[in-house]
Amino acid sequence: MRPLFLSSVLDQEFLATLQASHTPVMLWGPPGVGKSQIVAQVGQRHAVPVIDLRLSQMEPSDLRGIPFREGNLVEWAIPAMLPDAQRHGAQGILFLDEITSAVPSVSAAAYQLILDRRLGDYRVPEGWAIFAAGNRQGDRGVTYTMPAPLANRFSHFEVELNLDDWVAWAYQHQLDERIIGFLRFRPELLFKFDPAHNPVAFPTPRSWEFAHRALQKFANSPQLLLNTLQACVGTAAGIELKAFIDHLDQMPDIDAILRGETVKTPQEVDLQYAVASALVGRAIRAQGSEQAGQVYGYILTYAKALPLREMGVMLVSDMLRAVGEPLFSVPEFALWAETIGDVMLYD
Repeated sequence: MRPLFLSSVLDQEFLATLQASHTPVMLWGPPGVGKSQIVAQVGQRHAVPVIDLRLSQMEPSDLRGIPFREGNLVEWAIPAMLPDAQRHGAQGILFLDEITSAVPSVSAAAYQLILDRRLGDYRVPEGWAIFAAGNRQGDRGVTYTMPAPLANRFSHFEVELNLDDWVAWAYQHQLDERIIGFLRFRPELLFKFDPAHNPVAFPTPRSWEFAHRALQKFANSPQLLLNTLQACVGTAAGIELKAFIDHLDQMPDIDAILRGETVKTPQEVDLQYAVASALVGRAIRAQGSEQAGQVYGYILTYAKALPLREMGVMLVSDMLRAVGEPLFSVPEFALWAETIGDVMLYD
């Protein structure tokens, strides 16, 4: 399931804790596709804490607690990391990350916690959702086969990468527009991992975020930039990104476009993607300003002039996801819409 829809599922499962209809959710996917981030964003949207337990780093006693003598009986000290309504709040998310990397004894300790929402005398507060995530066995990570009794305690979803969802996230988190434009140009490089070769660095949504950081730190050090990009996303993808960036010196004047001047559109497809991502970035930065409508209008006019109608549709679709309904009120939107005819806006 693509992240946009999966986020809606997790939102509903979180809200279902208040109706006593919550089902624990297991997210499956290769490394670096954003499983943990999807869960963290659910917590942010609902303004509740997320307790992230890395089961791969735990012993059974870390979950069950440590026994101590109370008179003639043995009691169990409840681990402080488990959700507690008084300390953590009445609502939240218990996230069992790397669950497929946990040794079987730890998985067994989690059975009762996941299905019955309790461990001995401890009970998970009613307003807390339980989510988990892990890699598949073919992903070359340290994984164990999930025991059937544990698997049967979850509903299961596979995280499917979707470039539009990632682009919307990237604009929202102010990732470098050159990386967004590059991945629009080379979408197959959003995630590229060959378990048979087991590379150290390879392209994933997570590693493209690392590449964004490298661009901020080493953009003025050309002798270091290529190696740092390769260190983030792998040799081949790093070379391609560097070549894409070097080609941007031929990109049209973005400021002139936003002044309403007539600017020739590039014929090269990679430059068209770069211009589109840069213009969406400018639209986002103009949000809420007095010039927002004017900026949107100039961008829509330029989108109408792009050689490929599909390129203009992509530009306007990304801008619509980023700035929302105010785009519809700009007079140039209707003029642009007339030109696309049978071409539909992307979902």
